[in-house]
Amino acid sequence: MAKVFKKTSGNGTIALYLGKRDFVDCVDSVEVVDGVVKVDPAGLNGKKVFVYLACAFRYGSDDLDVIGLNFRRDIWIKRVQVYPVTTGKAPSTPLQESLLKKVGEQGCPFSFQMPLNLPCSVSLQPGSGDSGKACGVDFEVKAYIANELDNPDEVIEKKNTCRLIIRKIQFAPASNKAGPKAEISKQFMMTDKPVNVEISLEKEIYYHGDPITVNVKINNETTKTVKKIKVSVDQQTSVVLYSSDTYTKEVCAQEFGETVGANSTFEKSFQVMPLLANNKEKKGLAVDGRLKDEDTNLASTTLGQGEREMQGILISYKVKVAVTVSGGGMLGGLTGSDVVVEVPLTLMSPKPAGKLFYAQRFIQMSPNRFVFSFIINVF
Repeated sequence: MAKVFKKTSGNGTIALYLGKRDFVDCVDSVEVVDGVVKVDPAGLNGKKVFVYLACAFRYGSDDLDVIGLNFRRDIWIKRVQVYPVTTGKAPSTPLQESLLKKVGEQGCPFSFQMPLNLPCSVSLQPGSGDSGKACGVDFEVKAYIANELDNPDEVIEKKNTCRLIIRKIQFAPASNKAGPKAEISKQFMMTDKPVNVEISLEKEIYYHGDPITVNVKINNETTKTVKKIKVSVDQQTSVVLYSSDTYTKEVCAQEFGETVGANSTFEKSFQVMPLLANNKEKKGLAVDGRLKDEDTNLASTTLGQGEREMQGILISYKVKVAVTVSGGGMLGGLTGSDVVVEVPLTLMSPKPAGKLFYAQRFIQMSPNRFVFSFIINVF
């Protein structure tokens, strides 16, 4: 095994083991979250051991929790009892078999299958004066000692728990189609002909850190002059809980001093590059969920789930081109304005080449014996 993640409770009675902390959402399926809890029965004092996997939206720091007010809402939670075992021995995954060899007879396996309509791990960038955990969507695996599976009146001491934060992530699909295209015609005061603007992207999906090529075509049929062209990228963050609210933040913008004379055409490709490094001071900007203080990037586009309703934080992007047309004449600026056209942008991370996030190979050695191997990438 490449690496094992372990967290032990304060009293040392239980320990949580995971083989990885990144679980891939392939849109039509999500990797199973599986692990093992090591239990010392001598320290239970007649109590039981449970594990839950929770997807939650955090909208306040832990240090803001006062008078019992919790700034966290569970979007989805699933609980299982691991000790004492309530059913017959369930089949173990290759990962669990490997972990059980490590922890010995006290190991109790567990597994969770996340539904398809859960959001990915996303954090909202805090302001310069903010402290504590960032707002956003996170996933938590927690083992705890209690009398009952889920009794809201039961007080569970912190020393009787251990937890690990995991991430649900999506990677860009292997296939990349032609990019989107949009066009608009706008007519101004005192003119009988329009300015036509068409924009398109070279491809449908762009990776974080890659330049985005925007093709712009302008057909200026008026007597006015196009003074400049602005290309920008907006991040749209939809927070879907009790209601749906969408926030837009510009993550990249560049102006180009291109002019297009009256009754003339123009065609050119421009490049922009949205980077988190250039947006560090923007409070509330969505970034991909991170583990501890590791580097991250702008939040990836949330791939659609078809007819399924999703809750949490959903991310999308759009490329916007604004063509500024001069006013001129006696009315000045009243007869000129911007011609704006937008196309959707899919911004994601590629699946690392040559690295498998979940691979299992079974080689039959005899009718009653299997040798398996698997590869787990942790980053």
